Amino acid sequence: MAEIIWTEPALADLEAIADYIALENPLAAAGVVQRVFRHVEQLADHPDSGSRPQELGRSRYRQIVEPPCRVFYRHDDRNVYVLHVMRTERLLRKGKLAARSRGVKS
Repeated sequence: MAEIIWTEPALADLEAIADYIALENPLAAAGVVQRVFRHVEQLADHPDSGSRPQELGRSRYRQIVEPPCRVFYRHDDRNVYVLHVMRTERLLRKGKLAARSRGVKS
């Protein structure tokens, strides 16, 4: 079983998404956050279950989708590192995950 490690930037991403949703519907914002955390927790037992981001082709990064969010992560034998959270309708900018991954121990 892998340990889930949320990076500070990923938590800030999720918070920004929730803050935006909360402007119109605070209950919906709370629900999104809960669903994302529940979905990410499943990675502890199944770290390879996420798909490879289409924008990156073959890479060590994976994603899970919990609308309206895409959650990007990578893993090793012991840990799952959550690196970035973004809205599903956006495209991932090249280099974004590599930049966030630099501060994470491998």
